[in-house]
Amino acid sequence: MEIDVVLPCLDEEAALPWVLERMPAGCRPIVVDNGSSDDSVKIATGLGARVIVEPRRGFGAACHAGLLAATSDIVAFMDADASLDPRQLSRVTGPVEAGDADLMLGRRIARSAGAWPPHARAANALLAHRLRRRTGAALHDLGPMRAARRTGLIALALRDRRFGYPLEMVLRAAAAGLRIGEAEVDYLPRAGRSKVTGTVRGTVRAIGDMRRVIRETA
Repeated sequence: MEIDVVLPCLDEEAALPWVLERMPAGCRPIVVDNGSSDDSVKIATGLGARVIVEPRRGFGAACHAGLLAATSDIVAFMDADASLDPRQLSRVTGPVEAGDADLMLGRRIARSAGAWPPHARAANALLAHRLRRRTGAALHDLGPMRAARRTGLIALALRDRRFGYPLEMVLRAAAAGLRIGEAEVDYLPRAGRSKVTGTVRGTVRAIGDMRRVIRETA
């Protein structure tokens, strides 16, 4: 089965070669450029990825553009910054393909001290705790590597186009009665500085987006 892999991208020229060269057979990368000022588009195109340009800035805007562009039955998402290994995609796509889960998330396990800043790890742990209480799903991480069936995701009618998009996906999936699972994946030091976890300001902005999503999906 071929699987489209959505890679939201903003200035990831340093990471894209490693990410795309490790894409497993049968996985078709869709790089969604969200306003890069570097050579991300050129590099992704040169390495054979399908490139979509999403002019509306926002993590959710890029993810959703990729979802709408995908044509495969199962669609996966992952960051394009080399913090996640494409060779581990089967850990989230496999249970969906087998019919054991409707939405699978990768639980990030840091493989070095610098992979996950303490402020970001703490914020994620608190959010995961709230998600467990809210949805009943045994989640420990709101991981960016995930997979689900395309039609099921589109039916959720996700509205957020910022950092709340991954959270809204889980909340609406739970409300729709979808089976949500989790599998461990390696979390590696990303190439370059993160737009979110790399700064306290970025983390605070993401938390604000997620709080808004929680209120709007209550």
